[in-house]
Formats: sequence, structure tokens, C-alpha cells
Amino acid sequence: MADIGTTSTDRAGDAERRGDLERLFGRRFALIGMIHLLPLPGSPRFTPEQGMEAVVRRAVEEARVLVDAGFDGLIVENGWDIPFLKPDDIGPETPAAMAVVTAEVARAVRVPLGVNCLANAVDRSLAVAVAAGARFVRSNQWVNAYVANEGLVEGRAGLMTRYRRAIGADHVTVWADVQVKLGSHAITADRSLTEQAKDAAWFDADALIVTGSRLGDAPAADHLRTIRAATELPLVAGSGVRVENLAEIVPHTDGAIVGSSIKSGGAWHGRIDREVCERMCAERDALENL
Repeated sequence: MADIGTTSTDRAGDAERRGDLERLFGRRFALIGMIHLLPLPGSPRFTPEQGMEAVVRRAVEEARVLVDAGFDGLIVENGWDIPFLKPDDIGPETPAAMAVVTAEVARAVRVPLGVNCLANAVDRSLAVAVAAGARFVRSNQWVNAYVANEGLVEGRAGLMTRYRRAIGADHVTVWADVQVKLGSHAITADRSLTEQAKDAAWFDADALIVTGSRLGDAPAADHLRTIRAATELPLVAGSGVRVENLAEIVPHTDGAIVGSSIKSGGAWHGRIDREVCERMCAERDALENL
């Protein structure tokens, strides 16, 4: 039986991987809290006078709040590096800074960590994961292509699976978005959601992510059902998950990445709201016990 750390050449078939998230997080439905890092060196909003110390301090504080509330895992993302660059334009300062912060978060909390270096810089995410001990990375476009605010973003599965093997990162799994938010998918308009999900599975994604169309938008119910039925890969809701709609998400997925709804005012750039985090975990626990 393959586990979440088994990838590529030695993993079992998709049908045996539905339980990979449960083995990683130790429960049927996992809540993964989003750590939106403050602006990093090299990004327009970075403040040298505060430096990396402020970035690390905020990330560690938020990680502890999330884990204390009951979240099962975390994903570290350079969410404040707006406007985002295309992968090949990202300098070495970004993954270097992300590795420093992720390593500090790993020392502060004992839950599985993920990495997402925006936009779609999967090689940078993998490098950070290896350096800091993270267990998974997110790819906003693993196969095919779409038009994002950054421009044309292409799938990088072929290059990234080879890079993962080259740096000894086969234990790091890839969670791939299917028709990710914040972009135009006219390029793949002749590919149904079912076919796009199968494409990602065929190109060795380890889990699939489904989102709404913008930050804070929940996935459409029919999208959840369609992508769930397309493959046996674990499925994760990647946007718009709130306490109020958790009961609609849990039956169709194996986990959720939660960001905006657990921040003050429901805004992604707010501070983590401990009370909302605790309510979400309590609601998840209640749903699992039904």
C-alpha cells in the first residue's frame, strides 16, 4: 500500500491512493490552514526596516494559533508578493526566504507542512520543501495551461517530476489544482473538468484541488462531484471554505485549505481569528462524528 510519501515510479494505482491524506493527517477530513507570508525580500511591498524577523514572527504566531485550534496541517505561501511573477522570473531570494520561514514554522509546530511559491513555481516550492522538511507542494497549473494575471501559465509536470527526482524529493507530494481560480480557462474550454482531472492524474499528481473562481469563492457543488468522480486521487477544497458551508464540503472531499474565512473580516490579508478557527475545527469534528 502506498503512503503519502510514495510517488512516481513506486507508487500504487490511483485507487489505492484515496486514503493518502488520511494517512498523512491521521483523520478522514483534514483542515489545512493557510499561512500568507508577509512581503518577502525582492517583492514590491517588502519593508527592509522590519526585515525577515517580522515575517518569521508573524508566520510562527499564526501557525501556533491554527494548530492550537485543531488544524491538522499548514501550507506556507508567499501571498503578499503581489504582483506575482511567472515561474522563470522568480529570483533566488524568494525560495531562500520561504525556506527560512518554513523551517521556523516546522520547529514551532508538529504538523505536516506544505509549500506554494506563487505563481506556479513548483520547482521553488519543491526546493523549499526539501530544505525545510515540508511534505507537499501545491501546483496551480500542473497540466495544460491558462491565462492568469501573470500572463500565460503553463503546466510544468514533465519538468517538475524530473526535478523532484533529481533533488531527492520523491517523498514530497504534489497537490494539483483543476481549473484554478483567478484566471481564464478558454485555452482548455474543449476539455471538460473530468478530462482535466484525468490529465492531472495521468501526469502523476498526488492529489487534486478544486476552487471557486476568485479568492474566497467556494467550489461549485457540481464541480466537486465531477472531479471527485473523475479519479481516485484525494480531493481537497482550495478556496471559499467557511464554518457555514463546511457541511457541504466534507462529504465530497478529503480535506480543505482554509485562508480568507479564518482571518479578521474574512479578508485574506487580515490576522488569524482564533475564535473562528476553533469554531471551524469544532464543526469539522461534529460532522465527522455524525
